[in-house]
Amino acid sequence: MSYYDKHVFICCNQRAEGEGCCADFGTPALLGYMKDRVKALGLAGEGQVRVNKAGCLGRCDDGPVMVVYPQETWYTFVDKDDLDEIIDSHLVQGQEVERLKI
Repeated sequence: MSYYDKHVFICCNQRAEGEGCCADFGTPALLGYMKDRVKALGLAGEGQVRVNKAGCLGRCDDGPVMVVYPQETWYTFVDKDDLDEIIDSHLVQGQEVERLKI
C-alpha cells in the first residue's frame, strides 16, 4: 500500500533564458496555492494527498504540467481555477478532469 493515496508532482523547472519551461507560467506560486488549499481542506498527510515540487518532467511543450500518482494522470493548467477543479474533482471525488488532461 502506498504511503499517500495520491501524490501530485508539479513541474517548477527553470531553464536557461530563451528556453521555455513550466516556471515561466508561474508554477512556483501555483504550487504554493495548491499545497495551501490541500492542507486547508484537510487532505494532506499520510494516507491522503501529498503535493510536491518537481524538476523537469520532460513535457515542456505541454506546460505547465503536473502528474498525479498512482493514477499516472498528466494535466496542464494555467491558473488557480484549473487547480481548484483538479483538487475538487480528482483529489476529492476521484474523477479525472478530462479537459485538462494531456
